[in-house]
Amino acid sequence: MSATLVAKNLAAGHGDRVLFSGLDLVVAPGDVIGLVGANGAGKSTLLRLLAGLATPEDGTLRLSPASATIGHLPQEPERRPGGETVGEFLARRTGVAAAQAELDAATQALVDQAPGADDAYATGLERWLALGGADLEERAEEATAALGLGVSLDQEMYALSGGQAARAGLASLLLSRYDVFLLDEPTNDLDLDGLERLEKFVTGLRSGTVLVSHDREFLTRTVSRVVELDLAQQQVNVYGGGYASYLEERETARRHAREEYEEYADTRAGLEARARMQRGWMDKGLRNAVRKAPDNDKIARKARTESSEKQAAKAKQTDRMIERLDTVDEPRKEWELRMEIAAAPRSGAVVATLRGARVRRGDFAFGPVDLQIDWADRVAITGANGSGKSTLLAALLGRLPLDEGNAALGPGVLVGEVDQARGLFRGGEPLLDAFRAPAPELDPAEIRTLLAKFGLKAAHVLRPAATLSPGERTRAALALLQARGVNLLVLDEPTNHLDLPAIEQLEAALATYEGTLLLVTHDRRMLDAVQVTRRIEVAGGRITEH
Repeated sequence: MSATLVAKNLAAGHGDRVLFSGLDLVVAPGDVIGLVGANGAGKSTLLRLLAGLATPEDGTLRLSPASATIGHLPQEPERRPGGETVGEFLARRTGVAAAQAELDAATQALVDQAPGADDAYATGLERWLALGGADLEERAEEATAALGLGVSLDQEMYALSGGQAARAGLASLLLSRYDVFLLDEPTNDLDLDGLERLEKFVTGLRSGTVLVSHDREFLTRTVSRVVELDLAQQQVNVYGGGYASYLEERETARRHAREEYEEYADTRAGLEARARMQRGWMDKGLRNAVRKAPDNDKIARKARTESSEKQAAKAKQTDRMIERLDTVDEPRKEWELRMEIAAAPRSGAVVATLRGARVRRGDFAFGPVDLQIDWADRVAITGANGSGKSTLLAALLGRLPLDEGNAALGPGVLVGEVDQARGLFRGGEPLLDAFRAPAPELDPAEIRTLLAKFGLKAAHVLRPAATLSPGERTRAALALLQARGVNLLVLDEPTNHLDLPAIEQLEAALATYEGTLLLVTHDRRMLDAVQVTRRIEVAGGRITEH
C-alpha cells in the first residue's frame, strides 16, 4: 500500500543536550531520503522516533493510512540470545513474526467467540499477507542461496561469522515488504555484490525510505533528497537533488554564511572604531575647553564646548547605526577529527610472509597461499564476504594457527590494527581501562586528552566500553593508532560506523602515513582516495594479485 509519514516540529535531546528541534519531514512513496550528520547528531534517534520506538520531546508524527507498516532496521543486526535461528531472525526483521503472533491471537479470539474477533482477524490476516508471511520461508531459502549465505535456516544466528551475519541482515532487508523503510547504516559489512543488490533494492522501492549511510558512493547512487542534522549550528537543513548536489549546495551555503558574517563583523567593527574616535575627540575637546580657555574668553570656551557636543551627538548617531544593524551570528566551527597515525621506526625490508599456508575451518578451506609483504607496501585487499580476507589478515599477523605452511612477521614490526569487530572495546570494563590495556605507557590524563580529540569526552571514558555506539568504538580504535607508534597498519573495514568528516580525515592521515598498510574495505570512494601500490583479491580462500 502507498503510505506517507509526516513529522512536524520534532525535537529530541540527550540528557541536557539538544540534538535537533523544529524538524519537519514528509516521507512520501518513492522518496529516498539520506540522513546525514556527524556522529552524535541524532540520526539514529530520529529513525527511532519515526519508527515509533521512542517519544519525541516535542512535535507530532502522522502515518497515513494509520494501518501502514514501518520497518526499522538498526545499525547492527542484533543476534538475540536463546538460540534464535536464521529463519526466526528473518521473520522478526521482516515483521512477519510479530504479524504471525497477532494473527494467532486473533484466531484464538475467533475460537473463543470474543467480541470484535472477526474484524481483528481480518486486519491481522491482511497485515500478515502484506508483509509476505504466506511465502516467507520459500523466499528466504531463495534469498539466502542467492546471497551465498550457505547455511540452513535452522542454523543459529550466534554460530554465523561476521560476514554471514551481514548477509543475513541484507537478506532480511531484501525480503521485507514494509510501506515505509527506515534503514540505519545498511551498507556496513556488505561486500561489493551486496552493495549492488542493496542499491537496486532501494532504488526500486515504491515505498518511502529514510536511510543513514556513510558510504558516499551508495548515497550518490540512491538518495533523491538529503536531510542534514547540523549539530554545530543546531540546525536541520534539507537539500534536494541528491547527494552530489547536497555537497555543492552545502559548501556554497557555508561560504555565503561565512561571507555574510564577515561583512557584518567588519561593518560593526568599523562603526565601533568610529564611535570610539568620536568619543575621544569629545573628551579631548572638553579637557581643552577647561584647560585653555581663560575665564574672560567666553567665546572660545563656548566654541570648544559646542564642538565637543557635536562629537557627542555624532557618537550617539553612530551608536544608533550599530543598534540598527541586523545581527548575524558567527557560524560555529564544526568539530574536526584531526587525525595522525603515529609512526614507529621502520621495520626490516620484509614485513610479513606466508609460505604454503593452509587453514581449514569446517567446510571452509584457506590456501595454499604464498605471500610476501615488504616495507612501505600499501596493499588493498578485496573480496566477497566469507572469501577469507579476515583469515588472510589473521594468518599474516601470526594470530591464526596454520594447518600447513608457515607465517612470520619481520624484525622490528609494530602492528597497529583496527579489526572489523572493534574487539578491544566490546568488554564490560570502562573505556579508559580498555584503552589503557594496549597502551600502558599512557597515564589516565593523557588518555582522556587523546580520546577527547576523537570526540569521546568525560561522559564516555568511564562508561563500559560495550555500551559505546559502533561509531564511538571505531573512534576509540583510531585514537589508539595515534597513541602508539606503528609501522604496520592493518585496517579491516575502518569506515564502518564512521561519519563522513571522520572518513575524510582518515583518508588524509593515510595519505601522509609512511609505513606499511594492509587495507580491507568495500568503501569504493576510499579505494579510489587512498593510494595503494598493490591490490590483492581473495576468492574461495585463494588470493590473486592484480
